Amino acid sequence: MAFSIAISGKGGTGKTTISALMVRCLIGKSPQAVLAVDADPNACLGLALGIEPGRTVSDIRDEVLNQKTAPGAGINRLDQFEYGAHQVLTEAEGFDLLTMGRPEGPGCYCSANNIIRKFMDELSGTYGYVVNDNEAGMEHLSRRTTNNVDVLAIVAEPTVVGIKTARRIIQLTDALPINVKEIGIIWNKTDTPPAVNGVDVLGCVPVDEAVFRASMKGTTVFDLPDDNSALLAIQNIVEHKVAPAAKRGINAKREPIVIDPPSGGGGFARNGYTKK
Repeated sequence: MAFSIAISGKGGTGKTTISALMVRCLIGKSPQAVLAVDADPNACLGLALGIEPGRTVSDIRDEVLNQKTAPGAGINRLDQFEYGAHQVLTEAEGFDLLTMGRPEGPGCYCSANNIIRKFMDELSGTYGYVVNDNEAGMEHLSRRTTNNVDVLAIVAEPTVVGIKTARRIIQLTDALPINVKEIGIIWNKTDTPPAVNGVDVLGCVPVDEAVFRASMKGTTVFDLPDDNSALLAIQNIVEHKVAPAAKRGINAKREPIVIDPPSGGGGFARNGYTKK
């Protein structure tokens, strides 16, 4: 099974750029390719990686659900979905891209979500690393992608809103049936992390004009020079946080984080504290 990294955060924090940088830094870290999963309905990960998004997993999902197959046709929905989903998997040098697409519409999608989850679990077994670029909420992870995350990286800016958003994502994570083994924050657009207690800091990514210019010009993370400061920051996170976690191969479920409501500027608190 691949080592799974889920990247979440409030819109506009640079989550997708950091996801793309993470993919670049992980290429070559294992004999297998990296699987990049764009699980944000506002799909932009492919563009940051130099791939124009095409058909999505949700397109295949809807086609399979709407298809009227005659009894005894000899192919079930799982086979239909797997065949279609493999067609939307885009291969590139060192990584593949899978774009999840729009969320479900009205109606029951329980069976479809089970099919997608089974497919994703089987697919991830052929990769060394999986990087999930998620929307801010974590609900879709339990519905569509996987129930197991090795590292949840929350991208946040060092502001009051950024800290509150990170706190909310952690609360959502503990409320969902997802096995998250390690969790930490990537503080973006700063060299110094704010004082937030009880949660691991994966690292800081400084403000980088080259990354901003690349975004404005529509160039990719692979066009950034090797000495780019944001790229070096992500490389440091990969080498000192992600790689050691992958080697540890932690199987036990993470103990839930207990959040002590701030009395002034408070922060996170782990075991040994209780909610007031």
